[in-house]
Amino acid sequence: MYVAILAGGVGTRLWPRSREAMPKQFSDVIGTGRTMIQATVDRLDGLVELSDIYVITGRGYRALVLEQLPGLPPENVIVEPDGRNTGPAIGLACAHLYRRDPNGIIALLHADHIIQDPVAYRAVLQQAALAAQGDYLTVLGITPTSPHTGYGYIQRTGEPLPASGTIPVYAVDSFLEKPDQATAESFLASGSYYWNAGNFICRVDRMLGEFERQLPDLHAGLMAIGDSLGTDRADEVLESVWQTLAPISIDHGVMEHAQRVAVIPLQAGWNDVGSWDALEEVLPVDDEGNVLVQGETLLVDSHGLIVSGGKRLIALVGVEDLVVVDSGDALLIGHKKQIQKIKAVVEQLRAEERFDLL
Repeated sequence: MYVAILAGGVGTRLWPRSREAMPKQFSDVIGTGRTMIQATVDRLDGLVELSDIYVITGRGYRALVLEQLPGLPPENVIVEPDGRNTGPAIGLACAHLYRRDPNGIIALLHADHIIQDPVAYRAVLQQAALAAQGDYLTVLGITPTSPHTGYGYIQRTGEPLPASGTIPVYAVDSFLEKPDQATAESFLASGSYYWNAGNFICRVDRMLGEFERQLPDLHAGLMAIGDSLGTDRADEVLESVWQTLAPISIDHGVMEHAQRVAVIPLQAGWNDVGSWDALEEVLPVDDEGNVLVQGETLLVDSHGLIVSGGKRLIALVGVEDLVVVDSGDALLIGHKKQIQKIKAVVEQLRAEERFDLL
């Protein structure tokens, strides 16, 4: 099995820790001493060799990838000229792998997700690879723990597929958009819906076949790029063809109408850490309801805080339900219930051309 890790996003909802020059996947967001992309590779240990791991990233992050993943072959860093959503990114990875091993199994994963149980995670990936060998496009379905309205959902059919092993694999009935609260609650009660984390395992030729069937123009461009690999025209072809590719997500472009799609449930402490308040779900909470990520903190009569410090002491007195993040050159303080509005901060900084803080 090969792995292609998507590592091109910026992650503005974790500002000021996540910046354009150092997005969250290259940062130690949860204070473990390992960046998120390093942790992604760490949990594949024993399952995939480093030489079989590829990273798809933006032009400005190639050096960061090689710095943080010593031993990764430089040719395994696949650079997108610019971001065009997950469809072209995944297609580009498949075009590269098709040249090496057309029938190979590829796991398409994200560099900025947290998995708390790597043993269970590896077992699910192995089962998903078996399903992929049976000609299925397999998606990891996160077993929901709450009626979350911020995720898309996957609906499975009733019974496991006959080829299922110790971990059940189901045929996918449909992919669904982010629901309202009442609908999310009905999904949770049903037991046949999963969060869609955008992780896919399939044969390389099988995925490219779906591109050809559903997105023929995009497929033609990807094949032109693939045909140029290993030649002195590769960079020129990539630059010229890439600008013609329509930006589209893999879900809308391929998976929603793909043939033979399977879902395998994953219960491994997954979290995409989409915002600061998500840290309450993945890190220890003390008796006062506080999550202290890193740095030196002194709290007096303070409750329900999320604090990510730096080199200086953070002292908080008589406050509650705040997010406090100190990145050295910027300090974020916000109420947990409104922390999603951090996007407005980033937009204001951009309007003021404070690019040093973006």
